[in-house]
Amino acid sequence: MHIPKHFKVTDEQEIQTFIESNAFGQLISNSGRRPVSTHIPFMLSEDKTCLLGHLARINPQLEDIEGQQVLVTLQGAHDYISPSWYAGSGVPTWNYQAVHIYGQCRVFNDPAKLKQLVDTLTDQYESGFSTPWKPEYNPAMLGAISGVEISISEIQCQYKLSQNRSEQDRTQVIQQLTANGSTQLAEAMQRHYSKKQ
Repeated sequence: MHIPKHFKVTDEQEIQTFIESNAFGQLISNSGRRPVSTHIPFMLSEDKTCLLGHLARINPQLEDIEGQQVLVTLQGAHDYISPSWYAGSGVPTWNYQAVHIYGQCRVFNDPAKLKQLVDTLTDQYESGFSTPWKPEYNPAMLGAISGVEISISEIQCQYKLSQNRSEQDRTQVIQQLTANGSTQLAEAMQRHYSKKQ
């Protein structure tokens, strides 16, 4: 990913927090002569060295993903930024947060490891509900999926949040995003700049 220097994020804790908060992404690998992608939720391992997820066994991406270097892309809030929101001149652009993760992929089918992965992902996403669903599926259903474990070799992180604009422009962008209902991106900008102060 091309990252201009003022948009680059290198703080490991910040990146890990972003990954855990925006863990639905694309698993990209090569199949034959073209790239293929599957959209799935990921889980960062406890020691932060691997990403884990699972694919349906009928997914053709599984046929040759074992041992490949793969790319996982994760994206946070994003939106169009109008130059009319600036005090000075500007051009139309897009603000966003994104992480690219590279690593070696290994496929696993161990039922205990698959169950732990599915249970952990379920607990994570059910925890926000007043009455969380507890896993009650037939264990044989785990036979319909394969796990993927990606040993992380490189992480690239970019927050394009109007860092190249004046403080006045950034304030006006936040106000316009909030007024237009793009509150997650406005909040991400506010958090980013409050850390810089």
